[in-house]
Amino acid sequence: MVEVKRMSLVKPTTKTPFHIDFDWWQQNDRDWRVYLRNFLCPEHQLAYADVDEFEQVDWVDPETAEVNRLDGLQHILITHCAKQQTFITQQTTLVDSVFRLFLANGNQPMSPEHLAELLGRDANIILKTLSGVRVYKGLRPCLD
Repeated sequence: MVEVKRMSLVKPTTKTPFHIDFDWWQQNDRDWRVYLRNFLCPEHQLAYADVDEFEQVDWVDPETAEVNRLDGLQHILITHCAKQQTFITQQTTLVDSVFRLFLANGNQPMSPEHLAELLGRDANIILKTLSGVRVYKGLRPCLD
């Protein structure tokens, strides 16, 4: 039996937590790995230019000490590339900035208010962008 995700009837607010829904990428035939490769720093773009597959790795959450299985590409982004000063800049689009911020924090849910604080952007604009009819890059409210 196929599990169907139902849309929430609750309208998100600036306090509603969002995250990257990687299932959305799979359901919409999106190759998120190709998209993630664009976020590699120049050093890792060269190092992994000829690599087609990344293995799963164990990643320990620095705050909770919880061990999670993580895609190797995502691991490189979180542990190295996302820490570079040029990972998120003033010129980075809002959607890319939010997406990159979720990558940098291990995809831990954050509200538009929290995102606004970290990005120096308006929480209401973030909310309108993320809660509209169109889903941008799998950025969706957490249903849990």
